[in-house]
Amino acid sequence: MKKGRKRSGQVWVETVIYTLIALVLIGLVISFVQPKIQELQDKSTLQQSISMLNDIDNIVSSLAQNGPGNSRKIEMNLKSGSLTVDGVNDLIIFKADKSHYQFSEPDKIVNYGNVQVYTHTINGISSINMTLNYNQYNITYGGQNIIKTITQASTPYNLLISNVGGSKVQMGFQLV
Repeated sequence: MKKGRKRSGQVWVETVIYTLIALVLIGLVISFVQPKIQELQDKSTLQQSISMLNDIDNIVSSLAQNGPGNSRKIEMNLKSGSLTVDGVNDLIIFKADKSHYQFSEPDKIVNYGNVQVYTHTINGISSINMTLNYNQYNITYGGQNIIKTITQASTPYNLLISNVGGSKVQMGFQLV
């Protein structure tokens, strides 16, 4: 009778040990895979941001050619980062902090079409600024030369871009 209990106890001990070993192995795999998954998610977000800025640039160019009074609406998904309409310096800036993906060579400006990308990396975490420079236009937000930052949200934003006209063409931005 004692022999049966000893074997039964040994089976339970072995089961617990094998389960712990399996959990440790799963934890190790996750610790190596998770940073790569985060990097791929950040890469996808940044590529979508470049596409969004190129869409904004195409709309601004089209509105400038079509003359005053024209406007277009663009739907933007900002799942991470922020978009700044800088009416003071006539810039549109997308900023992503704490990215695990290094989008371009660190501390150098790289052009992707009309979008200038600057990446600054510290300890494997990157801060990325994507900028559209509109010094040929007067960029405004809500009719004023102000700086407006649009932050990330789970629902899409609708951004209205209008050619207001003027001697230096005024491009008006506004959330609707």
